[in-house]
Amino acid sequence: MAMKRANCVPWSSAALTLLLGACSLAPPLKTPGIPTAAAYKELGPWTQAQPADRLPRDSWWTLYDNAELDELQKRLIDGSPTLAAALANYAQARAFADQARAGLFPTLGLNASVTRNRESANAPLRGPTTPTYYNANTIGGSVSYELDLWGQIRNEVAAGEANAAASAADLENARLSLIAQLADDYIQLRSLDRDSAILDQAVTAYARAQSLTEQRHNAGIAPGLDVSQAQTQLDAARSQAAQTLAQRALMEHAIAALLGVSASTFSIKPQIVDIQLPQIPSGVPATLLQRRPDIAGAQRRMIAANANIGVARAAFFPTLTLGAQGGFQSTSASNWLGAPSSFWAIGPNALLSVFDGGLRRAQVAQARAEFDASAANYRSTVVGAFQQVEDSLASLNHYHDASVEEKAAVDAAQRTLDFSLALYKQGATDYLTVVTSQTALLQTQLEALNLDTLQLTASVDLIRALGGGWEDSTSSPVTHPIH
Repeated sequence: MAMKRANCVPWSSAALTLLLGACSLAPPLKTPGIPTAAAYKELGPWTQAQPADRLPRDSWWTLYDNAELDELQKRLIDGSPTLAAALANYAQARAFADQARAGLFPTLGLNASVTRNRESANAPLRGPTTPTYYNANTIGGSVSYELDLWGQIRNEVAAGEANAAASAADLENARLSLIAQLADDYIQLRSLDRDSAILDQAVTAYARAQSLTEQRHNAGIAPGLDVSQAQTQLDAARSQAAQTLAQRALMEHAIAALLGVSASTFSIKPQIVDIQLPQIPSGVPATLLQRRPDIAGAQRRMIAANANIGVARAAFFPTLTLGAQGGFQSTSASNWLGAPSSFWAIGPNALLSVFDGGLRRAQVAQARAEFDASAANYRSTVVGAFQQVEDSLASLNHYHDASVEEKAAVDAAQRTLDFSLALYKQGATDYLTVVTSQTALLQTQLEALNLDTLQLTASVDLIRALGGGWEDSTSSPVTHPIH
């Protein structure tokens, strides 16, 4: 069948160059085009990402200024079973690459045997003087070397190296994802602690209000409906507090699983912790997106798939192996290592498959399809990375604005509750107004805390989308500390 021209040197070049492997049947790598813009839609300039994941990453979680989170991250890195599995996968990919590289070198072998043999009396072509019993002593060696005329071995090595690099990127991506997940879970856990504190305060206030309605009811000032409404409000708050503790327990168990420890022996003491919202630079440099390990891994798998096309195409051409063997063979140990007992053979061996029922053609088609899939996956990964950064920037911007308004709503709800309680004590309004005011205050307080948490988790998402930490002391922040 007709083949596309291989990337070979001219036949007029030295024959030695050809024998050493001057030809590769892998097509030129074509990276798919990525739609880009001049700047982030939400904030900051960016450019198309290129693999630069070897740049050192700082301990970015220290930006949250929390010693307990720092300690948990260290335990995660040391004990996470998921990271251990990713490391083992990288070691496996590295071993595969080393196996492919071994094909670039000659194969040497030694053999020795000392046997006592009996010849069959009915053996074909046995002569009358052939002994029935005899010794066979052999010692020798062999060497073989496959000439990489069509770049098959070199493409196998290139594919192995690219896959190993992709596995290393997977390891770094797993590390980044787990660290970000732990930071997110810890933020959620401390947010639930703050919710619990607010709900405990509400339960205390509702209990006082319930006691007030009972006193007024006993004095004949308030109807029994007021007592019932106050009790309902109190019981609902207690239920919500219990639900929050259940959510906290689940979050604590999730952190234990990330660390690779038993949830039965792990605990984090409930307490109110102020977590600082990082000052993320507004001018996000291109190197931040370039450091995303999943983008680097996707591109390197594309490189490996492209090299595998060359491996598949090389099967259409003959393989040429240079081989030699020699040694000593004798029936007697006395003259075993003498010149008359020596033997040797040397010469090339060529092999070409003439007919295979379309097998090689199908293998080339499969390799091309795998490349197309890896190229599409690379493009999807990059586009998805841009979306994740835009999403996180939008969340940080809009959640901050919402938080400012919600904190104002908390102040207004507190004033409303104060007024309604005062009016109720004076008999100027019914208790339903108080219940409504209490509900509004609790909801706005919890929502304000939730918006603080959403800003923190959005900052974690942004750092994860940018591939880890960064250094930029000149840019202005896009967010503000949470008070």
